[in-house]
Amino acid sequence: MASMGTLTLIRHGQASFGAADYDQLSEIGQEQSRRLGAYLGHKNVHADVVYRGSLKRHAQTWMGMQEGLALTLGASYQAAVATVNPALDEYDGEALINAVKTDALEHSKGAEAYKQHFRLLRDALGLWMHGQISPEGMPTYALFKSQLLDVMQHICDTHQGQNVWVVSSGGPISTVVGHVLRAPPESSIELNYQINNTALTRFKITSKGLRLAGFNSLPHLDNADDGRLLTFA
Repeated sequence: MASMGTLTLIRHGQASFGAADYDQLSEIGQEQSRRLGAYLGHKNVHADVVYRGSLKRHAQTWMGMQEGLALTLGASYQAAVATVNPALDEYDGEALINAVKTDALEHSKGAEAYKQHFRLLRDALGLWMHGQISPEGMPTYALFKSQLLDVMQHICDTHQGQNVWVVSSGGPISTVVGHVLRAPPESSIELNYQINNTALTRFKITSKGLRLAGFNSLPHLDNADDGRLLTFA
C-alpha cells in the first residue's frame, strides 16, 4: 500500500493593502516569508514538489521562503522550481467590491475604510457564490472552485507519498478546506477571514482524496515578540 503524502497550503505574506499595487509583499510580508522558510529548514521539513499561484505576492512569498531555507540549510539547500498555476490565484477582490460598491466606501478614511472594505467584500462574496452578481473579468464561483479542485485532484493523483507545498491565497485555501469538510459555500468566507499571512494549512494525501490535518498554523511566528507579524491582509 502506498504511503500517504502531505499537502501544505501556504497563504502568501502580507501584501500592500492601500497601496497603488496591492499585489506586492510589504516589508512585514517579506519577513514573514523568510521566517517561514527558516523555520521549515530548521525543522528539516522539505518539499518534494512546489506549486504556486501566478500573482506577484505568491512569487515573492516563495522567494522569501527560499531565502530563509538557504540561510538555515546553507550549502545543503537546493533551490526548488515552483510550478505556476493560475487556478491557485485569489479571486479579484476589487472587482467583487466594485459590483456592490456604495458611496460610503469612497468617503470613508483610515480604519473605517478598512472595515467597510471587508464588510463589502464579505457581502459580495456571498452574492458571487450564489450567482447573484457577475463581477467584471471574473469567472463564476462554480468555475473558480472547479478549476481549483482540479489542481487538488491532480496533486492527489500524481503525488501519493510525497510532500507538496502550495503557495496560494486565502480564498483558494478556504475553498479547499470548505470542500474537504463538506461545508456550505458561506463557510469558506468565515474560514478565509481567519487565515493569517504565511499560515500553514495541512492535509494528508490519501487514495480517497484529501483529509484535513491542520488549519491556520503559525509555528514560525510562535514567539512573544512577533505580534506585529500576525497579519491577515
